[in-house]
Amino acid sequence: MYLLLALLPAVCWGSIVFFNTKLGGDAYSQVLGTAIGALIFSIFLYVISTPPLSPLIWIVGIISGLFWSVGQSNQLRAVQYMGVSRTVPLSTGMQLIATTLVGVIVFREWTNLVTILLGTAAILCIILGAVFTVIGDKNAPKQDKKSKMSRGTVILLLSTLGYLIYVSLLRYFNINGWAAVLPQGIGITVGTLLLTFKHDPFNKYMTRNILTGIWWGIGNLGLLLSLPHIGQATSFSLSQTGIIISTLGGIFFLGEKKSKRQMVFVIIGCCLIIAGGVMMGFTKR
Repeated sequence: MYLLLALLPAVCWGSIVFFNTKLGGDAYSQVLGTAIGALIFSIFLYVISTPPLSPLIWIVGIISGLFWSVGQSNQLRAVQYMGVSRTVPLSTGMQLIATTLVGVIVFREWTNLVTILLGTAAILCIILGAVFTVIGDKNAPKQDKKSKMSRGTVILLLSTLGYLIYVSLLRYFNINGWAAVLPQGIGITVGTLLLTFKHDPFNKYMTRNILTGIWWGIGNLGLLLSLPHIGQATSFSLSQTGIIISTLGGIFFLGEKKSKRQMVFVIIGCCLIIAGGVMMGFTKR
């Protein structure tokens, strides 16, 4: 049951950047629309569940949401330099390294030899798969490619920090996913407004991207509910297998060109990611 919940973000999050790009607008209108949609979804969930909210839940939830806005806005900015089919796999690899280290070291997950070996092998498969999906074309201008990759990578480092704090705070304070949804939604919206209001994000593209926020909220709920039961390293890693959707969606639906050599590496990378996701499921304690 909880493994299925952990896979829900793979479907939702794996397609969200693709939807953002397809619906149009710049990174600022996209992330603000997504934030408003997430807030709408969080209000709906709160109304139907009405969980008790203590001051600690409000504070931690809002702070967690603020850091999500840092992660999401910078991921969408990186797309402008590297495209969807490169940004999402690289971002996935960075997030996996960071969240797994925190999950294993801080929260003491993977406590026996079998889970350590299997989990390590799974992480290596997913990261190697992510690397394969971003291998460039030999015929592309090297200077231009290097410059764009460098800028995009720096932006993704900031994005990774935001996502790491976002996903770790609730676990650290042992806050239930249902209770955190509304405070997080408020934090996400406030943080996004602070990051985007100078860039005139209020346009038709922002309105369109509200749908992606609702879609994101469904995936977020699956992650939050699965975290206490199967652990941060397993839950978050399984959620990142949605990289396959974004990578192939960027190529086939957004027209991001790939050479035959790149397509071979993309297919191999996707297979490695699937294998890693399956192995990660077996580390559940």
